[in-house]
Amino acid sequence: MEGRDRAGAHALLLRNPASGRAGEDLAPVQARFEAGGLNLVDAPEEAEAFARAAHAAALIVVAGGDGTLHRAAPRLLAARRPFAVLPLGTANDLARSLGVPSDPLAAAELVFSGGLRTIDLGEVNGVPFFNVASVGVSVELARELTGETKRRFGSFSYAIAGARALLRARRFAVTIESAKGARRARTFQVAIGNGRYYGGGMSVHHACDIGDGRLYLYSLEMRSLWRLLFMAFDFRAGVHGAWEEVRTQEGVWFTLRTRRPRAINADGEIIGRTPAHIRLLPGVLQVYAPADPP
Repeated sequence: MEGRDRAGAHALLLRNPASGRAGEDLAPVQARFEAGGLNLVDAPEEAEAFARAAHAAALIVVAGGDGTLHRAAPRLLAARRPFAVLPLGTANDLARSLGVPSDPLAAAELVFSGGLRTIDLGEVNGVPFFNVASVGVSVELARELTGETKRRFGSFSYAIAGARALLRARRFAVTIESAKGARRARTFQVAIGNGRYYGGGMSVHHACDIGDGRLYLYSLEMRSLWRLLFMAFDFRAGVHGAWEEVRTQEGVWFTLRTRRPRAINADGEIIGRTPAHIRLLPGVLQVYAPADPP
């Protein structure tokens, strides 16, 4: 936006006081917005009041981690206003996918010097998500990643929680439905990614981009999860599909059916149980981000 368009405008601030870096001073961010002609004001908590405020706002600023962004997604989708990310969480996987810097002031600068990117959302059983929806090991990981664990161990909490989750993991039967038909499998996890990164920097697929109009699925169909130790580097790089025990597929919708209802993880939050109906919502949001993320 040009300066003359911003004069007297305001930006709504959605902030999670429980996020990993919630205590970080945002006074420099506030000053940068004011210097750019925008007043940064706290968003109302009540839904109708938020909707009215969002309609009059120039943009919405979400300060927090991936959980905060996940909870903000329905409001962002309804408001259809551009939004900015101030990464104040533990993993900040959406910020990583977008190339948004971890420093809040540098992230805020993108509102004035960056560009607007059009991005997709995923949706599972009517709940929107940015990064990944999954069934399997990631559910146990989400249960292990308590607020206390994150506060004590920071980004290392993902490795600690992951090790605990692996000890309890068991294969389960699943039917994966898509436009290509239905396939049955025994798996430890099925994950469908919209954004590239999840779980503290793991990559869904090396070619995944949050604005490419595709969902990327993988299924862990090895007999022992300890095989993941040999695949660890490939999961970070997003090339785990080269292993024959890992099924991969692309599409714009998937349905996961299990013999008994299993919990569904979306962006680190448990949001319901299978069957999981996942679809792509293409090009529904605009975010301030570098034009060419790393």
